[in-house]
Amino acid sequence: MAGAIIENMSTKKLCIVGGILLVFQIIAFLVGGLIGENAEVSMDVSLAYRDDMVAEWTEMAHERVPRKLKCTFTSPKTPEHEGRYYECDVLPFMEIGSVAHKYYLLNIRLPVNEKKKINVGIGEIKDIRFVGIHQNGGFTKVWFAMKTFLTPSIFIIMVWYWRRITMMSRPPVLLEKVIFALGISMTFINIPVEWFSIGFDWTWMLLFGDIRQGIFYAMLLSFWIIFCGEHMMDQHERNHIAGYWKQVGPIAVGSFCLFIFDMCERGVQLTNPFYSIWTTDVGTELAMAFIIVAGICLCLYFLFLCFMVFQVFRNISGKQSSLPAMSKVRRLHYEGLIFRFKFLMLITLACAAMTVIFFIVSQVTEGHWKWGGVTVQVNSAFFTGIYGMWNLYVFALMFLYAPSHKNYGEDQSNGNLGVHSGEELQLTTTITHVDGPTEIYKLTRKEAQE
Repeated sequence: MAGAIIENMSTKKLCIVGGILLVFQIIAFLVGGLIGENAEVSMDVSLAYRDDMVAEWTEMAHERVPRKLKCTFTSPKTPEHEGRYYECDVLPFMEIGSVAHKYYLLNIRLPVNEKKKINVGIGEIKDIRFVGIHQNGGFTKVWFAMKTFLTPSIFIIMVWYWRRITMMSRPPVLLEKVIFALGISMTFINIPVEWFSIGFDWTWMLLFGDIRQGIFYAMLLSFWIIFCGEHMMDQHERNHIAGYWKQVGPIAVGSFCLFIFDMCERGVQLTNPFYSIWTTDVGTELAMAFIIVAGICLCLYFLFLCFMVFQVFRNISGKQSSLPAMSKVRRLHYEGLIFRFKFLMLITLACAAMTVIFFIVSQVTEGHWKWGGVTVQVNSAFFTGIYGMWNLYVFALMFLYAPSHKNYGEDQSNGNLGVHSGEELQLTTTITHVDGPTEIYKLTRKEAQE
């Protein structure tokens, strides 16, 4: 039997959310004790915890953990090379969603049963070593501080944005509703529920974090499709979510598949922290296929989004010929409005590209510790930078697309646009409502050229 006491040094200040424990074995080569083909080591493992040195250990889990050995011996298998070690891949061992206690105890047994061929043909195990991956104390402080600051910031701008919309005499349109929904999903992912992990042992924190991030991904990807679609002025079915079912539908299906995949591993880990989908050949192939297919689909999505942005730019550029017919003040106003809109579209593409890269890299990095291979480092600066970028982008959207109530001179006409003085101006692109269509739509709609 092997035992190990793991001390959580960060519990005194901030609780670490989540932890992964990997194991690799040091196996010596013996002529009469070779590792068999498809060898499998079976470990009888128990996990317990306590919060001081005199308290009794409380058992958290007790399972039989089978793991397949993948070892190679680089030297010739001759008697003179006995005692040298095999090179074995790291094995996924344990993953818990919250490290809320001061001390953890691991007891590992390697029972041998020759009749049932348990732990037979696994070589001579000399030592077992562990590698722990967790959220360190320094990053935890930064992460908690960001969430604590950004939650009220996004919530306040979201309330202000919706209040400006409700002040209008018309009902909110699709684009305004989607921006508000995006703000809600951003607020949901911002809420610093991790603070509660200081006093509560919430083992479902990793699963809950994945669900929150998945909801935000689905909302963000759907928003970009609707955002570009509503600004493609040649479309007739606008302001109806049903018009985007071909684009939004696959996003919803993909998000649901992602949720099922996550539940297959982290859902089971709520009761069995030693479970891993990567321990079987079928599970490994499915997980690898998911990461590859998800990466390909996201790349195709980004290319499709680039095509939609190109279509929007072409529509706007082709209809700017009406600007010279306006008065100078009105023309300068529209030129500035179009410039800000194009800049926002480019920022959207940049944000989409960084989001796709972040998702692929994070999946590859997490999978690396479970299948081995090429290492991709994701440091805390990149992680917090993407998170901050999402918040700034959502903040900018709600600020720019909140209806404005500024008026331009009463004696100004707008040529073929037919925009009369005293009307409310905003950046949003909508169809005709009680207050009339918005400025970008007036500038680019088909009727403006007729």
